Amino acid sequence: MTILKDLFQVFYPKICANCEQQLLQNETIICTFCRHDLPLTNFNCYSDNKIIKSFYGKVNIEFGNALLYYKKQGITKKLIHELKYKGNQQIGVLMGNWLGEIIKNNPSFAEIDFIIPVPLHPKKEKIRGYNQVSEFGKTISKHLNKPFLEGVLQRTSTSKTQTIKSRFERFNNNDTKFTTKNTNIIRNKHLLLVDDVITTGATLEACSKALQKTTEVKISILTMAYTA
Repeated sequence: MTILKDLFQVFYPKICANCEQQLLQNETIICTFCRHDLPLTNFNCYSDNKIIKSFYGKVNIEFGNALLYYKKQGITKKLIHELKYKGNQQIGVLMGNWLGEIIKNNPSFAEIDFIIPVPLHPKKEKIRGYNQVSEFGKTISKHLNKPFLEGVLQRTSTSKTQTIKSRFERFNNNDTKFTTKNTNIIRNKHLLLVDDVITTGATLEACSKALQKTTEVKISILTMAYTA
């Protein structure tokens, strides 16, 4: 079995999702060199970080965190692109494991009741074949030992991806709408919203407002990346 595995690696070597060099036996998704180049936010060290501040005056957020900074050019952008458009869902698992290890001993996350992914519109999810946030959220749920809950939050409108919108459109993005279903399960609960990238925060703001229509719902936010 080991011989067959070794032969498979010869003809179909695993490559780094960023630099596209062949991965060593103990490396997964990205090589050690690229991993060291990842722009970590270290938001976990601050109770009042940039994510929380970005929602001041818009929606009540208990706390927020993100693993990486996202820039117009760089490794984070390439990884998110691989995840969203090339089907490499293991990137979501990698980031979920990394961030999960960072936050699992943070007392703030002990208060979470459910982990809820930002949903895609059903038409877009059918075309893509998956929600790029799902594996990330499921992996986080294992580290926190909290249930991953899909279906309660639903997207009712489609919109252009944030990456192709003009700067003006992104800051005036009021066209994305969400609704909730079977809300009794989340009543009086603390929900952790998970998404891929925070750009302006408009999507997460719309999600939070939809969820907070349910009595006494608290919202916290966790993402793979935050736009620098």
